[in-house]
Amino acid sequence: MNNIHKYSYRVDKSIRQQKFGHLSPVIWFTGLSGSGKSTLANALEARLFELGYKTYVLDGDNVRMGLNKDLGFSDNDRKENIRRISEVANLFSDSGTLTLTAFISPFIEDRQIARDIIGDSFIEIWVKADLKVCETRDPKGLYKKARIGEIKNFTGIDSPYQQPENPELIIETDKLDIEQSVDSIIDYLKQKNILN
Repeated sequence: MNNIHKYSYRVDKSIRQQKFGHLSPVIWFTGLSGSGKSTLANALEARLFELGYKTYVLDGDNVRMGLNKDLGFSDNDRKENIRRISEVANLFSDSGTLTLTAFISPFIEDRQIARDIIGDSFIEIWVKADLKVCETRDPKGLYKKARIGEIKNFTGIDSPYQQPENPELIIETDKLDIEQSVDSIIDYLKQKNILN
């Protein structure tokens, strides 16, 4: 590491944000499988993109098909998965892109690492839904497999989900529909002067 030095770019984050006309936070969706993270991130991105914002969604499954395909689901691999995606999300933020991530990210410590890497641009949204509701949704059939032992270390079944202690926002997807959820996030971002 002694021979590695940070390079300062002539076009930095603030210049990109000024050019694109908006800030570029990382909106970090966390919650159980089936809580609606990906659905919500994609619906929010569609709304923001339609409004003219430069956006991108980093989704857990998609990232595991490429960048993190060498990682499993042990605690250490989950930690490394979140560390890598935090670094990637930070690069997207630096590029002036309003970045949305959809990862279970079950451990408080790992989400804190993400917050430390991303800094003031980090916005944690807990996509909250009761486990029973998530199991009834079960779009990928994962809970069913976990319940019969086909999947080990599954969050909410035999691996814990540590609830966020101080998220910037909580969206209860077992109480709000998708449009109400997106509206709540848009309202929050406007209140914080992230959106104009």
